[in-house]
Amino acid sequence: MKLEANTLEGRFVRLEPLEPRHYPALKEACEADTEIWDLYPFSMRGAHFDVWAERTAKNVERGEAIAYAVLFKGEVVGVSLFVVIDGPSRRVEIGNTYFRPDVRGGVVNPESKLLMLDHAFASGIRCVQLRVDAKNTRSRAAVLKLGAKQDGILRQDRITWTGRTRDTVIFSILSEEWPEVRAKLLARLEAFSA
Repeated sequence: MKLEANTLEGRFVRLEPLEPRHYPALKEACEADTEIWDLYPFSMRGAHFDVWAERTAKNVERGEAIAYAVLFKGEVVGVSLFVVIDGPSRRVEIGNTYFRPDVRGGVVNPESKLLMLDHAFASGIRCVQLRVDAKNTRSRAAVLKLGAKQDGILRQDRITWTGRTRDTVIFSILSEEWPEVRAKLLARLEAFSA
């Protein structure tokens, strides 16, 4: 497994390894949605942002994650991470994903995932997982639309920052499934070009 923090660029979005220079714009993007954070295990709003940024930087430094600032039309509109689940088994998670509300439902999510998945599987990853709060029906639908398969639900998986006990839905894409999933994602992106 040779997953590295490369800049990933598509037709619509650019994923840059997250650096402190991205923080002001990312923090502003996180302030654009006050309600979504109740569905996350952590918050990135207000004073919570600095805690998240510090924890993320430490995870990146230890080689446990790769964090990307997501840029659309030159603006930071979100963030997404690779989290190493099991290096020897070549399993990672795409998670900690947040997009500003005005770019949801468009090209940003499918192309970001296409770039990250392409990078993961080209780097020798066997399985990419995605985890979603069971209550987050919009994200669950988006992950299925990407072409991931639902593996199951971890009941009472974690206690969120609000104190709520969360059930987590686990999805995955296997390396042998990637060519078909990739073709469908590319077809979706073509529709945005038309």
